[in-house]
Amino acid sequence: MTEQPQSDFRHITVKPISGALGAEIGGVDLSKPLAPEVVAEIRRALVDNLVVFFRDQDLTPDQQKTFGRMFGDLHVNSFFPQVPGHEEVQLLLKEPQHKNNIGDRWHTDVSYTRRPALGSILYAKEVPPYGGDTMFANMYLAYEALSDGMKTVLRGLRAFHSARENFAKRAAEAELPGSASGGFQHSDDVEQEASHPVIRTHPESGRDALYVNSVFTKNFEGMTREESAPLLQYLFAHLSKPEFVCRFRWQPGSLAFWDNRCTQHFAINDYHGFRRHMNRVTLLGDAPFLTERADDPAHAVA
Repeated sequence: MTEQPQSDFRHITVKPISGALGAEIGGVDLSKPLAPEVVAEIRRALVDNLVVFFRDQDLTPDQQKTFGRMFGDLHVNSFFPQVPGHEEVQLLLKEPQHKNNIGDRWHTDVSYTRRPALGSILYAKEVPPYGGDTMFANMYLAYEALSDGMKTVLRGLRAFHSARENFAKRAAEAELPGSASGGFQHSDDVEQEASHPVIRTHPESGRDALYVNSVFTKNFEGMTREESAPLLQYLFAHLSKPEFVCRFRWQPGSLAFWDNRCTQHFAINDYHGFRRHMNRVTLLGDAPFLTERADDPAHAVA
């Protein structure tokens, strides 16, 4: 069955790429100034589809930043190398001799801060002839597929998120020739830690999403890591089930814009011997919250 475009948009075309999440947007040149009504439709397409993709774009770092600022303030990431002269643009580069890549575990960006990322905008400058796809997972579906009993447990929990272990390891690996993506660096920001609700309510859609990830979530508030581990490992395995996932094949000039409040992503490391050059800007978000609802399983009356 051929995917049909979403027809209630006047200024862009929106074509879903899977049943779980993801849509390609057409009819827009991101290098040019965008009218407010075009920006509003892109935002609506993002909220509806969780991740949106654009093809055949030709963007400078300044143009990528300008596009990002239409949706929020830009985050400066002190761990990743930056495009020279553009501190808000992270350089995600894997050279042919590098063995490891960045993003090869399911995660959501910058969850270790009190204001985690609203979204991320990744632009492909150079891609391998094959491989290097990115997978995205729908955290609304991951939450909704849980049993009522598990939802009740999780809605009472908060979890600590930290970059300390993962980024310290990455910085050490970057010192070894050929072992990691070039330029990853140590930062004092590695000491950041934040506590967030395990289930968060999206401020625009009003839907609830699972909000733990295998890179940054360390333990539940009030529990040790050992006590937290069994449930966290279950959730990490659960959230990446195939029925929650879409997969995107990059081309030069492709751009992906995903909502970190309700998705996770995974960069597939299957292109050894080839170069992959991506530029990313990240949008700051708000502190996660959970809306109490009268029909929650936690409030059900026996």
